[in-house]
Amino acid sequence: MYSAIARNKRNTWFILIGFLLLLGAIGLLAGWLAGNNWWITALILVFAAGYAVVQYFVADREALALAGAVEVSQTEAPRYHRLVENLCITTGTPMPRLYVVEDAAPNAFATGRTPEKAAITVTTGLFETLTDRELEGVLGHELGHIRNYDIRVSLIVFGLVVALGIVADMLVRFAFFGGGRRGGNNQAQVIFLVFGVVAALVAPFIAGAVQAAISRQREYLADATSALTTRDPEGLASALTKLQEHGAPLKRANTSMAHLWISDPLKPGALSRLFATHPPLPDRIERLHEIGGTF
Repeated sequence: MYSAIARNKRNTWFILIGFLLLLGAIGLLAGWLAGNNWWITALILVFAAGYAVVQYFVADREALALAGAVEVSQTEAPRYHRLVENLCITTGTPMPRLYVVEDAAPNAFATGRTPEKAAITVTTGLFETLTDRELEGVLGHELGHIRNYDIRVSLIVFGLVVALGIVADMLVRFAFFGGGRRGGNNQAQVIFLVFGVVAALVAPFIAGAVQAAISRQREYLADATSALTTRDPEGLASALTKLQEHGAPLKRANTSMAHLWISDPLKPGALSRLFATHPPLPDRIERLHEIGGTF
């Protein structure tokens, strides 16, 4: 169990380090194409970091608003409150605010910069589909995201994606307007132009793939954390099986927050495997069965 959690944490940081190296390489290339003006790369990265900082403080409220979530009290949702409160007592985690989304598709997500400022949101379809045992597994998963500070990791990745997008955009501009200054012949200018355009086109796809890969690792980690908390990985496995059978796109699904939900809220499309923000449910279920055999 603990090895599964440690493995997913390591994988997340390995991917982040690779992403940083890629971002730095493209940034250096942008400065080189601009005539060794390295301050341009620094300016781009500082701007992206500032944008990510702003998002860090408002992302939780944006997510709740985009989902159409409504806060509920203990009187309005006693079953919901009881299950979360029991998990919080078990783990010593502060009680998060609880929200509900009116949607028949069973799903849930957590948000918040710290455990003290966290919130858990579930759909009405989740209550109608799952038993208490299965709900406890799902809520343990969401509480795992909170305890593991997954929102912070997501925002770090978000900042890197923004920076990479800006650098790629500047790269193609330098290739068009600044490449000629790097050489005295048309052949050199053509090489810079082609290289800049290719890099600018490929960078967003790489960023999307890396962002999805990190999100998938955090989902595995939250599954393992839930199993450790409830001591019942089969309960979450049963819940994921029902999500697989009854899952459907949300009425207010939004691409920017798709990675937050426990199950992918979007309609599948082309390249869904590469850019999917969630691991395949059968893979997650199989891992939970393996974890269950270790208890």
